[in-house]
Formats: sequence, structure tokens, C-alpha cells
Amino acid sequence: MIKDIIGNNAEVKPNSKKLEALREYFAGCFTAEGAFDIERFKDMMKDEVNISNEGYSLDFLGKDYANLIASIDTTTVIEPDLEHNAKPENKDSENIYISGDNLDALKHLLKSYAGEVKCIYIDPPYNTGSDGFVYNDNFRFTPEELEKKLSIDEEEAKRILDLTSRGSSTHSAWLMFMSPRLQLARDILSKDGVIFISIDENEHANLKLLCDYIFGEDNFAGEIIWKNSSKNDEDYISVQHEYILSYVKNKEYNKGEWIEPKQGTDEIFAAFEKFHAQHGNDWKAIHQEALNWYRQFNEANPIYDSKHYNWMDERGVYFPDNISGPHFGQYRYDVIHPITGKVCKEPASGWRFSETTMEEKIRNNYIHFGEDETTVPNNKTYLKDTLNQSLTSVKYKDGRVATKKLTALMGCNCFTNPKDVDLLAKLFSALQLKDGSIVLDFFSGSGTTAESVLGMNSQNSKLKYILVQIPEDLDASYQRATGSGKTVIKNAIELCDALSLPHTVDQIGMERIKRASKKIKEDNPLFAGDLGFKHYTLRDVPENVLDKIIEFNPNVAAFGQNMLELFGRETVLETWKVRDGYGMNAKMEEVKLADYTAYQCGDHLYLTDEGMSDDAITALVDKYGEQSDWGPHYVVLFGYSFNFGATDALKKNLPLLNEGEKQIKINIDTRY
Repeated sequence: MIKDIIGNNAEVKPNSKKLEALREYFAGCFTAEGAFDIERFKDMMKDEVNISNEGYSLDFLGKDYANLIASIDTTTVIEPDLEHNAKPENKDSENIYISGDNLDALKHLLKSYAGEVKCIYIDPPYNTGSDGFVYNDNFRFTPEELEKKLSIDEEEAKRILDLTSRGSSTHSAWLMFMSPRLQLARDILSKDGVIFISIDENEHANLKLLCDYIFGEDNFAGEIIWKNSSKNDEDYISVQHEYILSYVKNKEYNKGEWIEPKQGTDEIFAAFEKFHAQHGNDWKAIHQEALNWYRQFNEANPIYDSKHYNWMDERGVYFPDNISGPHFGQYRYDVIHPITGKVCKEPASGWRFSETTMEEKIRNNYIHFGEDETTVPNNKTYLKDTLNQSLTSVKYKDGRVATKKLTALMGCNCFTNPKDVDLLAKLFSALQLKDGSIVLDFFSGSGTTAESVLGMNSQNSKLKYILVQIPEDLDASYQRATGSGKTVIKNAIELCDALSLPHTVDQIGMERIKRASKKIKEDNPLFAGDLGFKHYTLRDVPENVLDKIIEFNPNVAAFGQNMLELFGRETVLETWKVRDGYGMNAKMEEVKLADYTAYQCGDHLYLTDEGMSDDAITALVDKYGEQSDWGPHYVVLFGYSFNFGATDALKKNLPLLNEGEKQIKINIDTRY
């Protein structure tokens, strides 16, 4: 498998993925030599699309290089955390945490989750000059290779390689870092999927242009201003906010209508209905309950002003709203007070509604009357009718609140500038995600996204998360850090020591999820939802092993068991099942074949070990023929474990099943 990937990567060009998509849908636009004929394309689309020769685009040093590495497949393998994943709270969990470079993680995930993720939230490095961002990658191109692959001159190739090897925090380096990740993120989104990206002023303008290029300008869904600071430390304008950019995959499938429900309303409405049933029309008691009601509501929604919603009737909480006409000379007629029978005081500008409408409103109890006719009646505006408003573009939340909450949870301040759990919950809730929807965060940091999803699930949502975090070395970060940031990292290192954990950021993130899950269970003892997660680590294949893979000759005696032990059987199987589209939560079943054990996932049968005897091959053929409900169409061999004789025996015997009663077409795939 890795040998094939290495071979395919050697042929990849910057626009290989785009050309594949064009070839799939516009095959007629390619010449016999494989070149794309733009004139044919224009002619084919002239009646459907207005093709313009004018426009603008975002250009930066390394743009084609970014496209190239987005197209190159990963040679990392997926190592399951067997001890963690076997724990009772994790073994059946559908949540996933991946330790590794998110570029590699996205390439793995695309094989199983392409087009399936409904929501992505990321908080990438802001490139502030003090957030530690420097661009480095582990691709090892020579200037000559880049010249050929990118069709550029030697000087430009050297400039690009200089950015990738020495580490840079320039705008071009940041864009080169983000571009391939966002390209892959777009592919992983569902047709109606949404991505939210946090950023500050340093790269905001560049990120907007980059996202327009990748997601399409017409798929921009809006921008949220998050007012999260009260600092006053700038020479010109004190920037006290960040941005959250949002794009949809395709507006044809996502029409918006994002609703921002307020917190705790279902429980409070239920309490009101129960209270009303008990007290009937005792409006004095109900009025007092209304005062209690909006106090509770304000506690749950401190940003939302509900103080004037202090009346109740059989429909719920309302406030007496102005009923006068917006201009002088509006409707004029008499309104009779229902108790005194006298004509009510009239607004100076006249009534807002026509007499017919007013009569209907009075009849249906939508008008609030004063104690007597001396008070102008009002229109009843119900709080429940204003709760679920559209997602708004400005959010006010002091960023220190998130830090204080995380510090309380972890017992120390161990992470700088964590995102706010409630803010993310508002974003996810607004999308009205269906049960089973996946929320992906591939810059997961402290793990805020996971805690937000778990909190929503404890309130009747049923979402799943996938988090990715590179195992950033805290000791190295500590050496680079200054000021208060150094203290925070020191706290994180001491926390890792107290828990006997490696000094890496992903360990802090996973510990945060465990503690958040424990707190949710303590606060909601009856909650029986998924509070666990499965953990996987992406491992690079060492250079000396890569050399062996490239040089391996299947005609020479196999050294498969050594290779299998080197990778680990579980790692091979995990990597394969994800590559074959089953995902990380798919079950792997053992299949006994005489004295040999194979492994099945869906329509694939995996043969990893050496020593597959003739009896085992016979047992495999018999199983296909005898068991009517069994018959995987793909048999995958770990090539290092099979000598020529065993491979040849399988290739001769299995195709014969296509001639039997079951007529099974079996594909044999040997992977190295």
C-alpha cells in the first residue's frame, strides 16, 4: 500500500485533483493525448455559464506548491490506542481523537468520510508574530524536482523550499500552510456542510480571499464579530474582537435559515406550563411566577435582555408592546375596555392596526388592557416568538470567561486563549444538526469543540465529533515562550507530570475531554449518552523502512513477519479499513480458516500473517462456497507475508468461485 502511494505521489502534479474532477464530469474536453481543451469546455458550457476573461485571484509564493501537497497522499499509518480504546466508556464510542499532523489526518479521513461531515470548526494559528506559528513540512523535494513539478524556475523553487525548511511566519508561508488543509476540508464536507473559521486581524483579509478561492465567493455565508476583549494597548485603534468566517459547501443544498435558540428555554417553558395548569387564571400568582421566569432566563442568557417580558397569560410570557401607529394620522376608532365598558385612551398617533384586525386581536386575547380605560392598551409580544432568531453577526463574550472555566476544570491555567464552549454551542445549534451528524475540528487545541458537543448531547442532541491535534512538544514551546505564556506552558507540563503523561498538547486536550465528560455525568447522573472517545496516533514510517519497502522484491523470500511486527497488525488493519472507506468506528471481525486467522470488515477480507497453508486456502474457498450469506468481494494481502507460491495459489483458486453457483467476483489486492 505505502509502496503504491510512494509511486503514485511521484506522478502527482499541483492540479492533479482538479483534473481528475474535470475528467470525471467533462471527459469530452480532453484530447487523445490527455490535455484539457479549454475551448471545448467553453463551447460546452456557453449556454449555461457566463465565462468571463476578467477577474482577480489571490496569488502568493508557494500557491502551486500548496496545491501539490494537497494532492499528495499520506504515507503515515494509523495506530490505535488499544488500552484506551478497550475501556468500557470508550469501546463503543463513536467520537474520535487523532494525534498527528492534521494534513495527514485529513487525507486519511477523506478516504472514509468524504462528503459526510456536516460541520467543521477550526481555530488555526493566527500568525500574530507571537503565537509561535512557523511553517515547516516534512516533504523533501529538491529544487530540480520542484522546477519540474511546478514548471517554475530555479530561483522560485529555492525560495519555496526556503520557506518550507527553515520555518517562516510570512503571509505567504501562512497561506501555503492553510491552503491544502482548507482544500481537503472542503472535500470532506457534506453537500450542505458548513465550515466556521476563527481568525484575528493579522490574516483576516488573506483568509477571506483564500476561502473565496477554495469554497467559492458565492458560498460565503457571513462573518461573526466576536467581541471578546477590553484591552487598550494599541497606538491607533484598540482591536477588541476576533472574526469567525463561515462558508457552506454549496448554497444549493444549504439555504441558511440558521436559528440561534436560547439556552434553557425548553425546561423553563415546561415549568411554566405545569405552573399554569396548577394555578389556572390566578394572574397575580402567574405574574409573580413571570418575574421568577425571566430571572432564570437572564441567568441562562445574560446577553439577551428579557427584563421587560414580565407578564404571562395562557400562551406564555409576554411584554405589553407599543400599539400606536408609526406616524400621525393612523387608524382612529373606539376601543372598549373589557371590564369598565368605557372607551380606552387612544394613542396620540392613532392605532397601529385596522379596526377589523384590532377586533380579531381582542377576541383572541392578543391585547393587553390596563386596569381601566385611562391606560392605552398594548399589543402582546410573546418571548417564545422572539427566542429562535437568526444567527447574529455580533457576539459579546469576554474571552477571560473561557480561560476561567477551563482553569477551574483542569485545576490550573494550562492553555492560552481557549475558545468559549457556549459560543461554539451557539454555532452548532444554529445549524440544527441532525442526530448522528459529525462535527470536525482539525486544530483542536484544548478540546473546546469536544466539550461543546458533549454539552449539547447532554441536552438532547446526538452529535459525534472528530478532533485532530498535532502532538506539539510543550518542552520546546516552553523554551520559546516569554512572559505569561511561559507560565501557562509550565503549568501544562506540571499537569502532565502529575498525570504521568507525555509533555504534548494533545495529552492536555484529551485530559480536558475526560474531565468534561466526568463533570457532565456528575451534573446529569441519568444521562446515558456517549461520553467516551477512541484515540488514534498517526505514525511516520521510518526512512530505513521506507527504503526496504521501495526495494522489496516479492520474488525473494518474504520477510513479512518482521514487517508486520514493525508496523503492528492492529495498525495495518486500522490503516487499511480507513483507506477502504469503513471509518475508524467500523468493527473488525476475526475469520478462522483452519489454522489461519483472517480479518473481515464489510466487503473486505484482510490476510496479514505469514504461514497461510494449503489447508487454510482450501478452508477459505470452502467458506465462500458453503456459507450462503458470506462472501467479501475484496481479499487484501499484506504482501510481505506471502511468498510467490501462496499468492499464486490464492489467485488461482479464488477466481474459480466466479464459475460456481454463487457467481462471486473476487478481487485480490496485494499491498506493500
